[in-house]
Amino acid sequence: MKKVTAVLIGAGDRGANAYASYAINNPGTIQFVAVAEKNDEKRKHFQKVHHIPDEMAFSNWDDLFAKGKLADAILICTNENYHYEPAKKAMEQGYHILLEKPITQEPVTSVEIGDMAASYDKVFMLCYVLRYTPFFAEIKRVLDEGTIGELKTIVHCENTGIAHFSHSYVRGMFSKEENAGPMILSKCCHDMDILNWLTGSRCVRLSSYSTPTYFNAENAPEDAPLRCTDGCPYSDSCYFYAPKMYSVPRSGFNVDMISLDTSPEGKMKALENGPFGRCVYHCDNDVVDTQVINMKYENGVTVAFSMTAYSEECYRTIRLTGTRGEIEGNLEKSEFVVKDFATGRHDTIRVSTVLDRHSGGDYFIMTDFIKLVREGREGGRTSTKGAVDSHVMCFAAEKSRKEGQEIDLEEYKEELRSEVGK
Repeated sequence: MKKVTAVLIGAGDRGANAYASYAINNPGTIQFVAVAEKNDEKRKHFQKVHHIPDEMAFSNWDDLFAKGKLADAILICTNENYHYEPAKKAMEQGYHILLEKPITQEPVTSVEIGDMAASYDKVFMLCYVLRYTPFFAEIKRVLDEGTIGELKTIVHCENTGIAHFSHSYVRGMFSKEENAGPMILSKCCHDMDILNWLTGSRCVRLSSYSTPTYFNAENAPEDAPLRCTDGCPYSDSCYFYAPKMYSVPRSGFNVDMISLDTSPEGKMKALENGPFGRCVYHCDNDVVDTQVINMKYENGVTVAFSMTAYSEECYRTIRLTGTRGEIEGNLEKSEFVVKDFATGRHDTIRVSTVLDRHSGGDYFIMTDFIKLVREGREGGRTSTKGAVDSHVMCFAAEKSRKEGQEIDLEEYKEELRSEVGK
């Protein structure tokens, strides 16, 4: 079959690494022919791995787009505050597009790109990988078969994991709303999407609350230095002590992600000079570390969603109740239990997956994207044109959290559409 050619923008992103790994592990499916990345080290590393010549490697996407259309597809894996311009330019040049979530970090531009995608005649997928996990796909099948009767409630929990949270949302690139948008958007927009998919309906109203963040100077131990590597007196007892934290493997957390040089010396240098060696109580983070959302759906289903930083491991759990039974599951364990009220029967369903990030979701979304590009048609489970509702839910949750009011989703969406182009 024809190998799909692709260009990639944003070689340093975690998603980019996953999709690049797919190309390496599945030869004959996709070939990267160009890359745009502002970080010289990351760009050159991507070049070397994918055999991209210097004339096809760019330090910014403007230079890449100036060359015209270079491939069948484009993967946009920049930070979310840099999604808007490359997404518009990719559509103008007629690429098949795979865009990292979220669409953008702003409500108006997210609605704008989503509405533009509705009339785009190429593949335009958003990286909502949860729909592609065997776990959620199988739960969807059980629901659609009516096994637990009419769906009534869902309780869904995103346990971010204390290591992952402190790395990404305290020390890392997602720590400030101005750089990455609200926490609930950056981390949980595809949780909103999976809830929409499972309910088969649209959220009509929601309210949201959070607790004050723990990671600030008020909670810093006495005499804690600004950097862990500056002789911290709490190095033996602090969970967040960077040299220890980035040397011990943890669930859902790659300890090598702080530096391309993964030697002990390379990682220590990164901690001494980079953001990941800072004391977690002396960072400039401003995103929430807990948030809850209560939702009412058009078909009468009610949903309670919770995001918390405070879990030992990184995992998602879900409980769905219906008129004839219930489902309880854990994504990271790749299993759920179906309970039948009438018979008392409990069936444990274990789903197989591949060794990949997001419980296999990264692998299967790339497989589907390549298939659709080869066939030259729209489709897939995660079209960007269908992703606007989940984004509006996240922005509405932030509005509710900050203003202390319940939000009508349709009214809010129309408010945003009225601002497009202004």
